[in-house]
Amino acid sequence: MAMLTTAGMPAPVPLEIARSAGARRRGLLGRTGIEGALLLSPASAVHTLGMRFAIDVAYLDTALRVVTVRTMRPGRLGLPRFRARHVLEAEAGAMERWGIRRGVRVSVRDA
Repeated sequence: MAMLTTAGMPAPVPLEIARSAGARRRGLLGRTGIEGALLLSPASAVHTLGMRFAIDVAYLDTALRVVTVRTMRPGRLGLPRFRARHVLEAEAGAMERWGIRRGVRVSVRDA
């Protein structure tokens, strides 16, 4: 499993990476929660149709810099973000706790 970090994050966060088309389509569907975060790569939009919980969504550019962060309730369709090349998903409230906001650069490393 990979780990997610930022310059201000006190401890790394467990990170799943969805690289295949099937894994990106599935995302967090069917789950009741997630420990850590899920990175969809490549991706520029997500939806929460059929989801069981609200999620935070951080849209990342090619350099893994946060373009924008949104909280999405279940049953929503997110619009594509023009500069986004990756999407980071976590349970609602997690991004704020981790200090992930617009302009922050995230790092992904193997555990």
